[in-house]
Amino acid sequence: MTFQIAGNTVEDDARSLHDWFLLDRSVRSAGRLELTASAPAVPGEQGSVLDLVSLALTSNFSAASLGVSIASWRTTRPQEPTVTVELDNGRKVTISGVPPAEAQRLVEQLLDGQ
Repeated sequence: MTFQIAGNTVEDDARSLHDWFLLDRSVRSAGRLELTASAPAVPGEQGSVLDLVSLALTSNFSAASLGVSIASWRTTRPQEPTVTVELDNGRKVTISGVPPAEAQRLVEQLLDGQ
């Protein structure tokens, strides 16, 4: 699954979410985390913007824990970033401009319907 960040501080927010997940034992133990770019590097530029956090899940996964973690992280940012959570099967949800409880519910609903 991937978490794509949108907004004015994309790379900072993606790094922050990646670090947040690393500090959250329930998410960290749920799979392998990676910070990456959604677009390939443009020739002549230093590299692509890192705007994706990917999480390869294992069987110890809790949709509720992940939902809480994402909702909590968004509240720590100066401006709550838009996050699109996309599953490997293409199902996705975009979280933007909603309170933490709604963000958590949207993530849980997406993951429970896998």
